[in-house]
Amino acid sequence: MNHHPLFDLTGKTAIVTGGGRGLGEYIARAYAEAGANVVVCSRKVENCREVSDSLKETYGVGSLAFECDVTKPDDVHRVVRSTLDAFGSIDILVNNSGTTWGAPAMELPLDKWEKVMAVNATGTFIFSQAVAREMVKQKRGKIINMASMAGLIGTHPSMMDAVAYSASKGAVLSFTRDLAVKLAPHNIQVNAIAPGFFPTKMTKAVLEQIEEVLLAFTPAGRLGSARDIQGVALFLASPASDYVIGQTIVVDGGQSCM
Repeated sequence: MNHHPLFDLTGKTAIVTGGGRGLGEYIARAYAEAGANVVVCSRKVENCREVSDSLKETYGVGSLAFECDVTKPDDVHRVVRSTLDAFGSIDILVNNSGTTWGAPAMELPLDKWEKVMAVNATGTFIFSQAVAREMVKQKRGKIINMASMAGLIGTHPSMMDAVAYSASKGAVLSFTRDLAVKLAPHNIQVNAIAPGFFPTKMTKAVLEQIEEVLLAFTPAGRLGSARDIQGVALFLASPASDYVIGQTIVVDGGQSCM
């Protein structure tokens, strides 16, 4: 595909955590289509290998797959080192790995709260810190954090009862704003995407119960598609967003406007 120069990622290298399925896979494919080398990693390396092989075959770009638990600094640093050894730079990081736990707020076990916060908030910090150190040396970079509409608003328990998830995504939003201010002088732009409901493995159980009601409160009248998230992710990874700093782009079909 021919891209406008503002959206061209030829020669760039991106790491997409949680890139083996769902939104992470959509984003990885968008970057490869735009010419970037793409590293995908998650705890389920088999999924990442399938995506990586497909990116190389379909788009002719470089790609690697790694097993990585984003809550473990040793795993993160191994991915960062291996990416630099293979491609020489890290131009884009998408912190997409995430988890959730559904339970009424008064019944949520502490260990489940801690697990969700560890993956969604602490994992985003660990990976951002490791990659930002390299981006500062390069004097350029893009960090994109996957938040959620749930981090912006309260959610009625009949729609979603996952207080730890909402809290963790709120933390990601605040982290994005503050890190953006810290890294902007180094020509590193940090921003976030806050998706609404997209049909993924994580949302499948919820959508089976509430999709009809959800669509009634979504002005667009539909769930999100791959292209809906890919366009925003490409914009934030490309030169087109060089003056966009610390912002959150909500991609929810208008639901948060209701």
